[in-house]
Amino acid sequence: MSAPDFWNDQEAAQKIIAEANAVKSVVEQFHALWSEYEDAQAMAELIEEEEDESMAQELVQSLRNLTDKLKNFELQLLLNQPYDKCNAILELHPGAGGTESQDWAEMLLRMYRRWAEKRNYKVEVLDFLPGDEAGIKSVTLLIKGYNAYGYLKAEKGVHRLVRISPFDASGRRHTSFVSCSVVPEIENDAEVEIRPDELKIDTYRSSGAGGQHINTTDSAVRITHLPTGIVVTCQSERSQIQNRERAMKILRSKLYERKIEEQMKELAELRGEQQEIGWGSQIRSYVFHPYSMVKDHRTQEETGNVDAVMDGEIDPFIDAYLRRQL
Repeated sequence: MSAPDFWNDQEAAQKIIAEANAVKSVVEQFHALWSEYEDAQAMAELIEEEEDESMAQELVQSLRNLTDKLKNFELQLLLNQPYDKCNAILELHPGAGGTESQDWAEMLLRMYRRWAEKRNYKVEVLDFLPGDEAGIKSVTLLIKGYNAYGYLKAEKGVHRLVRISPFDASGRRHTSFVSCSVVPEIENDAEVEIRPDELKIDTYRSSGAGGQHINTTDSAVRITHLPTGIVVTCQSERSQIQNRERAMKILRSKLYERKIEEQMKELAELRGEQQEIGWGSQIRSYVFHPYSMVKDHRTQEETGNVDAVMDGEIDPFIDAYLRRQL
């Protein structure tokens, strides 16, 4: 940052500053934890000398708080994979079930937005397709913040809802599914080669809100990667060029993720492991009726407080998943 040409590339400079601030935050947290530990140690020595019961209770509470902080700090240190620190591109796609599944997708969209807000992450909508009656048919979010992908990679998979559907006049119980795909936002990466002749690029009129200009010009972009069949879309920007650049970033990220999954599958076959790899497996159930429970099928982590989970309290599930990777 002290280099004379640091500000020649404004975008690159901002990214370096953001990373530096994130690293400083980790160091500051460590020093704060160490200071709390030393204070607790000094209090313990004082209690041993004076046998003060009220001070002993205060120490117990201080140690509980310190333990919680240490667990959160430890979780940050677990995010040490190459792309964990990156922004995350998160997509939601409802399964069969019409309006009920589309409404479930919108509920999950709100859940992830609330989770991001609590972490002071910025959320940008890259692509949005509303449902016919309610909910959404698909949405693509860019969640910007240090370690966003590291945390949200725990959310890849199919999320299952069981409830009495408000769209069913008979009041029957319905089961709905929404797939969640999460990839890191990566820049031009040597590991991912994209040839222009492998791309089919279409432009169309944006369907989302955004003022007169965005709805009357063919600014939205759809890119199809012919060898893999991967399709990405972006309609968040006013300019077709900007949407194309963003769509290429999403495509690059998806191709990288595909490459990693193929490598994992090959390793599993070599080891003779029977494991399912990919985003298509059911990972979590959200039961609203006949009882209230959210359960992660990978870690067995569960809670009866469904409202809190739908309000963005998903850290216990993320924590359990990441610790399971150790």
